[in-house]
Amino acid sequence: MDFELSDDLVALQDVVRRFASEQIAPNARQWDREANLPREMIAKLAELGLMGIFIPEEYGGSAFGDTEATIIMEEVARHCGATALTLDAHNALCCAHLLIAANEEQKQKYLPKLASGEWIGAWALSEPGCGSDAAALTTTAVADGDDYILNGSKAWITNGYYGQVFVVMARTDPEAGTKGISAFIVERNTPGFTIGTKEDKMGMRASDTVVISFEDCRVSKANLCGEPGGGFKDAMRVLERGRITIAGIAVGLARGALEEALAYSKEREAFGKPIFNHQAIQFMLSDMATDVDAGRLLTQQAAVLADAGKPCNYEASVAKLFTSEMATKACLDAIQIHGGNGYTKEFPVERYLRDSKLCEIGEGSSQIQRIVIARQLLER
Repeated sequence: MDFELSDDLVALQDVVRRFASEQIAPNARQWDREANLPREMIAKLAELGLMGIFIPEEYGGSAFGDTEATIIMEEVARHCGATALTLDAHNALCCAHLLIAANEEQKQKYLPKLASGEWIGAWALSEPGCGSDAAALTTTAVADGDDYILNGSKAWITNGYYGQVFVVMARTDPEAGTKGISAFIVERNTPGFTIGTKEDKMGMRASDTVVISFEDCRVSKANLCGEPGGGFKDAMRVLERGRITIAGIAVGLARGALEEALAYSKEREAFGKPIFNHQAIQFMLSDMATDVDAGRLLTQQAAVLADAGKPCNYEASVAKLFTSEMATKACLDAIQIHGGNGYTKEFPVERYLRDSKLCEIGEGSSQIQRIVIARQLLER
């Protein structure tokens, strides 16, 4: 059992850490304020190979695994959770679904443009009336000649505002339950496909989130992604990977909170000495450091299992549950250590708190993770 990163992983970590420090950190507050991640940043992320994390080299991608992905997500989220979330939805949801289910012709058509950053990918499962209960989705796809006609709407679609290609889950057989759900590749300018305005969110503000709607939207049967009726099963596989990368984001946010709080505690004085010298602050920082290390190990465990092709549903849910809740707590403690300053936008910890809450909701809420974990315990 080796807990040290390989030389290649350390090199990747160093490159992304330097990029995030130089290119993301100085701009994150502005992006949050403007609720926008500039397109030129997408181009820079693509140049670094981060828009094709899982995509094989033959399609122009980086051919990384989940271990590399969690390292990338942590380093990016350390300074901007929204940038990490943009990468996550593009790579671990949209691209991952295409890699799992798309045929060769579809991969040749879409993956190179996604890997290059020319196109941004989005993934559409949740609806206004169903989030955690994804199997209750009501968007329909009715066969009509060589096409399917889609009707319905999807909510909380990350990257939806700028996305060019969407993987959309819709019900093709209303009598077959989850086996009646199929996945479709829908391009941005398809007639009958409408993209809503950006949601005005509490956190992750630079990552765009929208409602998308389908009204007699005609999609070719050639755009069916995977087997008819296999969309829900494939979506659950995608979410397993997404939980690992979301855990990486949560670790990054928590680490950011810890590092900012530690630096502040060395500079801020109270009662004649730096507040770090007060035991109450030391205890808070110690707990934060312990939690960050534990969260990273849980995340790496799930990632290593996924890379080895082994079952990791339990480990992914455990990592996602623990890291997301500990990140919120770490950010709250960081604000407490900053005192009144932490409650202002002059210091990044308040943004980290707003961003971290999303990690307890996306890719399955904390409550859903507890259900998944409990079921796995019962099966074991």
